[in-house]
Amino acid sequence: MRSGVLLLISLLLAVASAEKDHDHPNLPRPRTYTQATEEAETQFWVDKAQDILAHKLQTYNQLNTNKAKNIIMFLGDGMSVHTVTATRDFMGDSSMQVSFEKFPYTGLSRTYAVNKRTPDSAATATAYLSGVKGNYGTIGVNAQVPKYDCFKANDTSTHTESLAKWAQDAGKWAGLVTTARVTHASPAGVYAHTAARSWEYDEAIVKDGCSAEVNVDIARQLVEWPVGKELRVVMGGGRQNFRDKTVNDEEGLPGLRSDKRDLIKEWLENKRSEKKAAEYVWSKKGLEMVDISKTEYLLGLFSSSHCPYYGDLKRDRLENSDPSLSLMTQKAIELLSKNDKGYFLFVEGARIDMAHHSSYAHKSLEDTEEFARAIELARQMTSEEDTLIVVTSDHSHTMSLNGYPYRRQNIFDLAPALAEDGLPYTILSYANGPGYSKAFSSKTGRVDLNTVDTQDPKYRFMSTTPMSSETHGAEDVGVFASGPFAHYFSGNYEQTTIPALMAHIANIGPFAEDKL
Repeated sequence: MRSGVLLLISLLLAVASAEKDHDHPNLPRPRTYTQATEEAETQFWVDKAQDILAHKLQTYNQLNTNKAKNIIMFLGDGMSVHTVTATRDFMGDSSMQVSFEKFPYTGLSRTYAVNKRTPDSAATATAYLSGVKGNYGTIGVNAQVPKYDCFKANDTSTHTESLAKWAQDAGKWAGLVTTARVTHASPAGVYAHTAARSWEYDEAIVKDGCSAEVNVDIARQLVEWPVGKELRVVMGGGRQNFRDKTVNDEEGLPGLRSDKRDLIKEWLENKRSEKKAAEYVWSKKGLEMVDISKTEYLLGLFSSSHCPYYGDLKRDRLENSDPSLSLMTQKAIELLSKNDKGYFLFVEGARIDMAHHSSYAHKSLEDTEEFARAIELARQMTSEEDTLIVVTSDHSHTMSLNGYPYRRQNIFDLAPALAEDGLPYTILSYANGPGYSKAFSSKTGRVDLNTVDTQDPKYRFMSTTPMSSETHGAEDVGVFASGPFAHYFSGNYEQTTIPALMAHIANIGPFAEDKL
């Protein structure tokens, strides 16, 4: 009797959800709670465990001990374990797996910065790309450099070396792909050294009371300094940081620089003066038209600032003007694969993090699903025999899954049961953030969430503490590996271990066999 009542309630909830979903065609289809018949049988779970065990035994008995010719690092910015779990539910059911969860080896990394328990994307980029922990807000420098220090980062003895440099030194090609500005904290970890992650263009340095002549901004480092200059592929957003404020870009938006320079033009001129085949593109159409077979260097800047959220590409019909993360990843691999000595590629799903900061859980899960799609594509385009793919995150966020939702219930729904105050609450919520105002009123207390559309991609999910921007979390993040020596990534370890393992497996940098 009780199970019949529960089923009736879940069906009613699904109907209500379907009605609310009507205006949001990109939402997952409403799912009713239906207990799979086979799941009620003991043998179903025994057989499932036997299949998993057999796969584990086969995997461990056939360890891949080849040297990695190629390394691809996928970084889901802010992709906490909770985010991965919620993405499974968004895709269909708790029993599903996103593409990289199918990788044979997993681990956990510890993400703290030297001076803060909860880190940012700058300090962590230094850790997972160069193997050195630094201070919060700094990139490519050790902890001797405080954030915003006008001089200390100019001491090259404080600079760290990234996986990209180690790859380039070994004759491999290197590149980066991101949905953020290419000068943002995570991608900048590939090539930059700075005391402040915000110093993406010259005037930003001046605003912080330092000299833009003494300190070289991140955009200039990409164009002028050795590692950035030799990146074969650079794709993402951020045109505004490369052009002067008096100049409008291809979409009519002004730059931010104050030095009268056009660094995009300089990048092209430098490459062509060196007789190198270089292409600059700013749209999806332009990227699709690039003849990879005739291109040695590719710069793609597809937005003035960050690239659009993946879901917005579909909803706002921008997919014909802006490339997806999957398309950028595909083109990057095609170009880098031309080098017989191999390559290192860094790919960031940046907007997972940005959506969390705005309490846009819906948009964050959409971007996580696209991030997983890009990883699946990369695994299909490469061979497990010679290409190591590592998927991880820089830090977590405060989003959690709570209450007791039904299996296959829409993850953006209200929890089935009411709280003790008689009002509903969402399955997804944040410890802090701008969603506070959607859940609490200074006059009436908790808001009745039956009056709001929690299915709207722009709905800010409820939080318990009012903040203009939701914060990062400090817990460990997942690491998923496939390819040569992927078994090295099992266990719990410092985030700085990740580049050391990757470099050793590819036999490059200070962790190559002859250096140990």
